[in-house]
Amino acid sequence: MTRGEKNWDIIDDLYPVPGEYVIDKAGKGAFGQSNMPLLLKNLGITHLVITGITTDVCVHTIMREANDYGYWCLLLKDGTGATDYGNYQAAIKQVKMQGGVFGWVSDSKKFVEGVRSAFPKIS
Repeated sequence: MTRGEKNWDIIDDLYPVPGEYVIDKAGKGAFGQSNMPLLLKNLGITHLVITGITTDVCVHTIMREANDYGYWCLLLKDGTGATDYGNYQAAIKQVKMQGGVFGWVSDSKKFVEGVRSAFPKIS
């Protein structure tokens, strides 16, 4: 999509609050054509929780790039989707192969439960 065109911007319900970071990616990945690697490094980030569309294209590309950069990655399978369910299933399977070659896969319910149990005062 082209910046400024119809359906380009973030929907109102998910629009970032002031001070929240936004990565403007120009391709299927987010590491090669954006400021994401520099931003993550400067913030000291080591682990990523990945969601988005489409699982078998952009999400998979970003997860592979992140893995190559040394990040620990968790894909939330119910936070992704694809135009073809077979491709979605194959992408999830590829992440989990060989004991998690690109990272790990979970779902949002288990992730939220894990965060709440690790930080009970926040929940």
